[in-house]
Amino acid sequence: MTDTLDSLEARPPEQRERDLMARLPQLVARAKAAAGWSRILQNVNAVDINSRAALATLPVTRKSELHELQTQHAPFGGLNTTPVGQLARVYISPGPIFDPEGRGQDWWRFARPMYAAGVRAGGLLQNCFAYHFTPAAFMVEGGAARLGCAVIPAGSGQTEMQVQAIHALRPDTYVGTPSFLKIIIEKAHEMGVDISSIRQALVSAEALPESLRTWFGEHGVPGVLQLYASADIGSIAYETCSGGIRDPGMVLDEDLILEIVRPGSGDPVPAGEVGEVVVTVFNPDYPLIRFATGDLSAILTNAPPSPCGRTNTRIKGWLGRADQTTKIRGMFVHPSQVHDIARHHPEIVKARLVVSGHIAQEAMTLHCEVADPASANSTTCAAIIESIRKLTKLRGEVRFVAIGSLPNDGKVIADVRDYQ
Repeated sequence: MTDTLDSLEARPPEQRERDLMARLPQLVARAKAAAGWSRILQNVNAVDINSRAALATLPVTRKSELHELQTQHAPFGGLNTTPVGQLARVYISPGPIFDPEGRGQDWWRFARPMYAAGVRAGGLLQNCFAYHFTPAAFMVEGGAARLGCAVIPAGSGQTEMQVQAIHALRPDTYVGTPSFLKIIIEKAHEMGVDISSIRQALVSAEALPESLRTWFGEHGVPGVLQLYASADIGSIAYETCSGGIRDPGMVLDEDLILEIVRPGSGDPVPAGEVGEVVVTVFNPDYPLIRFATGDLSAILTNAPPSPCGRTNTRIKGWLGRADQTTKIRGMFVHPSQVHDIARHHPEIVKARLVVSGHIAQEAMTLHCEVADPASANSTTCAAIIESIRKLTKLRGEVRFVAIGSLPNDGKVIADVRDYQ
């Protein structure tokens, strides 16, 4: 039996893929109506972008570029298709980066992760995300309105008042950061106040180590699930459970296309390999085409169908940051440069730059996966060393290794220097 928000979540995967690809040309066409996307996609014929292979030919737009784009074309870099005055809200994230919210129902697509966490019509949740400038609290509000549950707009801080509100109003769900939930529970114990009405929680914006999840279970909140979201995209993926048991990985939202690409490039990696999360979002007000989040993750492979009934792709969750830019001998080296070096030498299947030694005495070695390391000759090695020098302005060495021997951790630059 399935317990999903709607039938979209239980679609056969093949049908979901057909539906997404059928919608893709219209999304690209709508995006091109915006000044920013018109420039980025200027030579793209929208009708041709109807497959993952075609999508992978489009340029990647990185979250790290938003501040510059927005400086050039305020307030949203020309990426919005709805005029500012017709939006519902405008948010300010650190940077500053400005994020829009349109007027559609559940605009951030939070109803799905909230439903998976146990939120139901007629329920009451304590919303402990901040209502100040940033969108997280309003993401929850939109999901709650769609589901038909009430919200205590608690925000963050004022821990004693948070405890008193839970004790008096008996909400069944907490939504916020995991660290603040721990603080509330500890404060309730200190005050001797019963907050046992909270039996489930949806947490985000921070890592949730298994030790803390276990601690929550030991302190009266057994159902704590994670949500992976961002201020530009909204919900990306979320945890589910079946019969009180957490399902593997995090299931993707229904209104986006996910790619995992090699950091520093736009090239999709094989399923299961760690890389940067790139999403295409079907948002009519703020369409994002191949938007690189800067986060690392991987598609969960060989997992059996989830007992919860949701059939969408699952990812391993947040596995770190993709921006591994490193300063070496006074020069910044970027993952994109490592990618360019490998691209200049087709024999390199995968590359990883390892920086070792001490500050001012660094050694820089490019580890290259090749088909036959033993047969790689000095001419090939010298050519790669020259590419390293040209592209980074630094001297580096080369080491050939067998295909599949480099770690599957998404790292293109590994800084193992001794900083003591």
